[in-house]
Amino acid sequence: MKKKTVIIPIFIPEMACGHQCVYCNQRKITGVNQAPLPEEVAKFIQERLLQIPSETQQLQIAFFGGNFTGIPLDEQSAYLDVAQYFIDNERVDSIRISTRPDYISEDALQFLKKYSVRNIELGTQSMCDDVLRQAGRGHTIEDTIKAAALIKQHDFILGLQMMTGLPGDTAEKTLFTASEIVRLGATETRIYPLLVFRETALFDMYQNGAYSPLTVQETIENLVPVVRMFEDAKVKILRIGLHPSEDLLGGEMVAGPWHPAIRQMIYSQVWNSIIKENISDNQQLIFKVSTEQFPNAIGFRKINSNEFANIQFKADKSITGMNYEIDHC
Repeated sequence: MKKKTVIIPIFIPEMACGHQCVYCNQRKITGVNQAPLPEEVAKFIQERLLQIPSETQQLQIAFFGGNFTGIPLDEQSAYLDVAQYFIDNERVDSIRISTRPDYISEDALQFLKKYSVRNIELGTQSMCDDVLRQAGRGHTIEDTIKAAALIKQHDFILGLQMMTGLPGDTAEKTLFTASEIVRLGATETRIYPLLVFRETALFDMYQNGAYSPLTVQETIENLVPVVRMFEDAKVKILRIGLHPSEDLLGGEMVAGPWHPAIRQMIYSQVWNSIIKENISDNQQLIFKVSTEQFPNAIGFRKINSNEFANIQFKADKSITGMNYEIDHC
């Protein structure tokens, strides 16, 4: 049986970010106020290892929240040395980092090769230059294209993150970004619907009426074809939406399509569209899906099982992923 990968996240807020994106305040988003010291990282990892049954899990240390390849090499080394210690002692399997597309180079990747870095995630956000400019990203789509190619050439696992609802974004541009993520060969992604946080340029735009965030329903509608595209292309969706944090739920987030069950709500609509493509009115059918996808197939708050009362939904352990089988009653 394939082991599930469990990530031990280390948040390094806004380290080496040379640009202030209109939406960004990493301290509000992650709930972490300052970058941890290497010795604090070691203590945190040790504590997490005591909570995880390693015999049934693949364990990975991940450095999130900043621009990891942009920080000085001695600081990168200090963090990576801590992670490598646990790998060398067979406590952890690999390392994951997140960074910006314009901070990937041959030298940066050769440096990471000295450690057990397996996954590199890029904050792509959009594959439309006009959207990137309005977001204040400070990089172009060409930077992402070049970085993705270099990462794959050096045999790292490529992840490309995207955002929806950015200033200037549309449903069509969101779908185009997803198609480019597939084309560039990413095997995993994260999807972040844009939220408005205090102490950001986006908050000022929101207050003066220059920016209106998407609703939860608009976000769901925009992401259904995106999720279907990623699932068809076997691009693993690691996450949809931000993790809840004290700041996020305590008033620092002022607007935007956040919902604790947004992933299930989106997948419920994905299955709703699949069901509609495969049934005729009043057919009595048995709709079999994987055990993992069964809650999504019946729908958030059973929306699909209520809508399709003539269908019996069944979980089948022999079915995997988004596959399904239809039998007549």
